[in-house]
Amino acid sequence: MRSLRHTIADDLRSQITTGHLKAGERLPPEPRLAADYKVSILTLRNALALLQAEGLIEKIHGKGNFVRHSFRRLTYTGGRLTPDTDLHVSIRTTNLRAYGDLIPLLKVPSRTPLTEFLCLTHQGESPHSLARIYVPQDLALAELPRCRPGWAETREAVTARLPTPEEAAALRISSTLAVLAITRVSSNTTGRVIEAARLVLPGDRANALFITHHTTIERGTEG
Repeated sequence: MRSLRHTIADDLRSQITTGHLKAGERLPPEPRLAADYKVSILTLRNALALLQAEGLIEKIHGKGNFVRHSFRRLTYTGGRLTPDTDLHVSIRTTNLRAYGDLIPLLKVPSRTPLTEFLCLTHQGESPHSLARIYVPQDLALAELPRCRPGWAETREAVTARLPTPEEAAALRISSTLAVLAITRVSSNTTGRVIEAARLVLPGDRANALFITHHTTIERGTEG
């Protein structure tokens, strides 16, 4: 026997997939929904959490629950999301000093001056991905860093995990929706780290593609 929260989620899911509840539409207030389904607010919220985890609805603080517009899956490859024609980026720049795990990540002494670029990409009105980019201040530019001459190596580590409360709030996703967390570190020809980036991509809207180019070494014929 299915629980009440699953029964409610099934009904709302059916209304969304059949178009009775349309993308961008606000759901009735939670007290009204709870009364309609004759359940407690807690049970109703547990049902809504299931739909949030599936990416069908989003909860906007102070406004309510809305049916989400479907996201086109974008592919992360070569340090970028492609195609990116539908995305726009807001950037906030902050000067700070190296602390915690930024010290080994950037291979700098404690309190080294850094510039942080906080980048939030949007698809339409909805947040799509989050990135924090750190650059030593003596290398920082006035705008978002791009691939520059002198980059010799870029290493990327990918982890699937749950979002932090801050990430979930910024991306307007459920705390139960897995994200791809990518740590990207770029170094120059001398081995100095010139940029470190931490990207967070919700798992329902991004793929990661990695391409390896193999070099064939030709051996000379033995005489």
